[in-house]
Amino acid sequence: MGNVTSAVTRPVTAPFTDPVIRLGVTGLSRAGKTVFITSLVANLMDRGRMPQLRAAASGAIRTAYLQPQPDDTLPRFDYETYLAQLTAPEPSWPEGTRQISELRLSLRVQPTGFMAGLQGVRTVHLDIVDYPGEWLLDLALLDQSYATWSKAALARADGRPSGDDYLALVAQTDPDRPLEEATARSLAQAYTVHLNAARAAGYSDCTPGRFLLPGDLAGSPVLTFAPLPGGDFSRGSLGREMGRRFESYKKNVVKPFFRDHFARIDRQVVLVDVLGAIHNGPRAVDDLRTAMADILSAFNPGRNSFISRIFQGRRVEKILFAATKADHLHHTQHPQLTAITQALLREARDRADFAGAQTAAMSIAALRTTVEETVEHRDGPLDVVRGRLLDTGKQAAFYPGALPEDPQHLLAPARAGAADWGEGDYKVMRFAPAPTTLRPGEGPPHIRLDKAAEFLIGDRL
Repeated sequence: MGNVTSAVTRPVTAPFTDPVIRLGVTGLSRAGKTVFITSLVANLMDRGRMPQLRAAASGAIRTAYLQPQPDDTLPRFDYETYLAQLTAPEPSWPEGTRQISELRLSLRVQPTGFMAGLQGVRTVHLDIVDYPGEWLLDLALLDQSYATWSKAALARADGRPSGDDYLALVAQTDPDRPLEEATARSLAQAYTVHLNAARAAGYSDCTPGRFLLPGDLAGSPVLTFAPLPGGDFSRGSLGREMGRRFESYKKNVVKPFFRDHFARIDRQVVLVDVLGAIHNGPRAVDDLRTAMADILSAFNPGRNSFISRIFQGRRVEKILFAATKADHLHHTQHPQLTAITQALLREARDRADFAGAQTAAMSIAALRTTVEETVEHRDGPLDVVRGRLLDTGKQAAFYPGALPEDPQHLLAPARAGAADWGEGDYKVMRFAPAPTTLRPGEGPPHIRLDKAAEFLIGDRL
């Protein structure tokens, strides 16, 4: 197989020489990971809507089928349940995943062209690893002391949802007082409320990530800390114990995830709700830009000695930042959404001083929920999308506002900390999945999912 398998074959889980691609899928602020994975798998199994995936268009992929995953200790991604929800007569959105999960899709591939006569049918295993984006952002904590993190966290809280409530509680607290568990618990709970409110409002950098998705760690001391001002706390004080628990969180929660799961990823897609951030204003867009830079630093082993050790000289090869919900815009505005995402990626690369994996940005919809229309408006014809509203179930036409041709018209006020967009007004509508009847050989309708798949795995097929 030559160098085709060199970067992706793992002898422990891959029989003989079957190449394995481990595709990490994560997302920021409800960007649609579960729907993306479900639609991707369905469209790789039934490839009628995948013309931009060359191996599908050429017929090189003979068949695709699910197999037991190689990691017995990870929950299985519940593909069948999610697909049934999305394709039911009355479809509904599945709940977002709140923990790491995995799914193996095996592809039988017949090389075409020159290689067809030299190589028989082979099997390529695609191991999809789904994990919360909040966990990925925790990597930045490894390089920070408790005092450094606290200073930044308190600054971020100012002006964010429920942030002022938490800051008021901090103002009433003496970090140098003797530790009382009830005080530590009330601070951690108030900070968690703030993080959840900020994420719901579209902010991306909401660390520590396990405060949002605690799982079986809920209520444990490793999640019972919060930022406090100062740094040189006396022995036995509240501040000293908060700092100790912060270090324990890094050691016992953050590092094991990166060591056991993240370090084995070959390709990565990061789903980003750019439209949601634009709707929530300049501060949310700037926060997204910062979060993207933090993510890129996670894929740059030279930036962090711990990451350098766990990667052991290998690197993630490709990273795709995909702006989701492109179906909320008429196709005439897709170039603007893509350009904004590309500009955010460029700035994130500069900020992270990134020189690692091949990166790309595009706009997609893993499941298309709308149809396009042109309606008459008092100012002339207006290009809109029509879909079923999630809250009411009623059909509605929607125009979110015209995205600027020049991304700097958004990025400049975001960097400057503007309170709003001024004359611009960008709306977001929540659509329910549309009922659909799939013909034999077709997966669910999408926008550019095939182009995303070609970038991520096309060269390995």
